Amino acid sequence: MMKEPKIGGFNERLSTQAEARKALLAKMKPKPTVRPEVFETTAQKRERELQEVRARRAAEKEAARVRAEEAEAARQLAMENDEQLQLEMKRDERKARKAAAKAEARAKREAKSAARRG
Repeated sequence: MMKEPKIGGFNERLSTQAEARKALLAKMKPKPTVRPEVFETTAQKRERELQEVRARRAAEKEAARVRAEEAEAARQLAMENDEQLQLEMKRDERKARKAAAKAEARAKREAKSAARRG
């Protein structure tokens, strides 16, 4: 059994050790910080987020308004199509007209009798 010869001589081991030490030191070196192209401060970020929230709320409010208008239009259409409701509305309108005419006639009569008395 023969001993295997050592790979590389003394100088080779020294240079390998130096390279390993350099690699370790390079690993420990602080890396340059990655800077964003457009730096945004905390205040700017908060303001941007506020604007986004405001825009979203405005859009939701507008959508709710449009839905309310559509619901009102549908209610009006349903009311126009409901004949029973139309008849009741006409009756109520006629009753209101008659009551107003009656009150007017009573006021005229009372004015006439007041003029006779006094």
